[in-house]
Amino acid sequence: MVSDEPVIQRNYAQSISSLQMKLYRLNKSLVRALIMTFLAFTFISGLIAQTSRPKQLRNEILQSKTKEDKRTTSTSRKNRLGNPSRVGATVLKPVNPAAKNRGSSMVQLERSNTLLYNQDLYPGIQILLGNVVFRHDNALLFCDSAYFYEQANSFDAFSNVRIVQADTLTVYGDFLNYNGNTKLARIWDNVKMVNRNTVLTTNVLYYDRNQNLAFYDTGGVIVDGQNTLTSMWGQYSPATKVALFKDQVKMTNPDANMTTDTLKYNTSSSVADIVGNSLIVYKAETDIYSQRGWYDTKNDRMMLLNRSLVEQNDGKTLIGDTIFYDKKKKYGEAFSKVELNDPKQKTTLMGNFVSYDEIAHTGLASDSALLIDWSSRDSLFLSADTLFTMKDSLTTDSVAYNLVKAFRNVRFLRSDLQGMCDSLLYTSRDSILHLRVLPVLWSDNNQLMGNKMSAFTKNQKVEKVFIQGSGIAIQKDSLNFFNQLSGKEITAYLDSGQLQKVYVNGNAESIYFPKDDKTNEYIGINKTLSSYVTMYFKDKKVERVVLTTASSGAMYPISQMEENDLYLRNFYWYEAERPRKVDDLYTKYTRTEPPKRQESSKRPSFPGESSGSSAEPKTNKSTNTTNRGNNTNSMNTGTPGGNRNTLSNPMRRERIQQ
Repeated sequence: MVSDEPVIQRNYAQSISSLQMKLYRLNKSLVRALIMTFLAFTFISGLIAQTSRPKQLRNEILQSKTKEDKRTTSTSRKNRLGNPSRVGATVLKPVNPAAKNRGSSMVQLERSNTLLYNQDLYPGIQILLGNVVFRHDNALLFCDSAYFYEQANSFDAFSNVRIVQADTLTVYGDFLNYNGNTKLARIWDNVKMVNRNTVLTTNVLYYDRNQNLAFYDTGGVIVDGQNTLTSMWGQYSPATKVALFKDQVKMTNPDANMTTDTLKYNTSSSVADIVGNSLIVYKAETDIYSQRGWYDTKNDRMMLLNRSLVEQNDGKTLIGDTIFYDKKKKYGEAFSKVELNDPKQKTTLMGNFVSYDEIAHTGLASDSALLIDWSSRDSLFLSADTLFTMKDSLTTDSVAYNLVKAFRNVRFLRSDLQGMCDSLLYTSRDSILHLRVLPVLWSDNNQLMGNKMSAFTKNQKVEKVFIQGSGIAIQKDSLNFFNQLSGKEITAYLDSGQLQKVYVNGNAESIYFPKDDKTNEYIGINKTLSSYVTMYFKDKKVERVVLTTASSGAMYPISQMEENDLYLRNFYWYEAERPRKVDDLYTKYTRTEPPKRQESSKRPSFPGESSGSSAEPKTNKSTNTTNRGNNTNSMNTGTPGGNRNTLSNPMRRERIQQ
């Protein structure tokens, strides 16, 4: 008796081996899934990181501005002597009004080496010589000599004039006229006002002690340690540290120069309010144009309003209704009708929100985002919910590669090419346009679609399109008939936007409508099945179809066809979604779901299948797969007359094979 143990062991070993193989395949699939999940997570995380940073700068600058406004307002309220005039207000040059003794304090003479008084020669005037000191309220006034008008409560001071107020403010000059009733001082020649770390110099200065305001209208300079400001007209409040400048205003510091018509500036916080046409120049780096804004010179942050412009030394420009810009971080955010122009790459990034990082060379646009590539005569317009541009990581010093990413509701337009998809990736390094998630591509009367698509470009022109997964190439005829070709993988070749050749690899299926060359009338509808098929086009028409390996085809009269027989199962013509003009890119749309078509009964049987319906015409089948390259069946639709189903013409097939 023979033992069954070896058989059992063999079966057990085979089972174990089969189980190990299944586990290996499962683990392999699991590892692949984990890798794809990790890559997707990394990609999404990167996108989140890019989209989470935007608008942070805006919030930071707005918070800083709010704090500054509150601090300035609080300081102004504490100043009982009054507030400086509002920005842009016209301030008249002060004049000495008639004396009003009611409620006014008297100027007191504290000291003088010599006092001369001659009623006949100098009626009502006391002449003071040497170390003259006056006191008025909390102010001391010094000079070498003076004319004292005691009855008028005023005096004229000469040489080494100095006004000291509350140990915080000192005014120097050569000459002084002071009215104690109005508390108005006029100082001229070599005038200097010192308020802690702020120094104002001018030729003629009017100082209103009632409002604690200083004025000049013959040109002046204010230096606060951070900036130097010059103008023809100026107003300065020592209490609030706020200065107002007009006419030929310039602000300079080690890093930047600013010229403007009107400027409000806080010498304590080094914050400037832009209220006129202004130009800020960061030496050899950046030029900024604005009419209104808020500029923190200490931290190099600004908020620019009224359609401002930021221009880099390499030609890049950022334009927007509102711009938040951090010069130290070299990062900007812009809102409403924004344009980011790159003349080197000949691109324009637009949207209602755009952020730009000068260090990372990245730009992000959202809310009506649009990218314009004007590197050729035929500009490309690309729209999406979010657009992201950056310098490729493989960029070298000699060659600059750019990377473009688009997410959600992607649509693009050029005169010879239009398309849509859910996400898009393009790099100038290989000039390949990657379209993902049900992409559709149009060129003239042709439409390409599938699960994934890659468009290969050269000289800004699409030369080849590779489609993976449920691909279909469609050509619309003049009478709304559609030549169709589908399969697992499709490679379409184009020349100047015109379809030249389409090659299908795997499960190739075609429908096309041949015409008689003499009468230009439709002969019928030709349907084919094959493992591989190549369709050639000429003058926007199907010239010939070449089938290889196991193939079958049939010609049907059009009159016998139902509507469902005219289309492949995955056919759909996205005419409504096709962008024809730039305005179409901004149109919100809901992608149409293609109808679920039933398999047509009018179709040839693939070799190995049953012959199908008895109503079908006779078809010729080739099942030789041993020599695919030499077994080529061709259908030339351009031959007038005769049977256009060349698969059922043995003599024609033999000539082609030979």
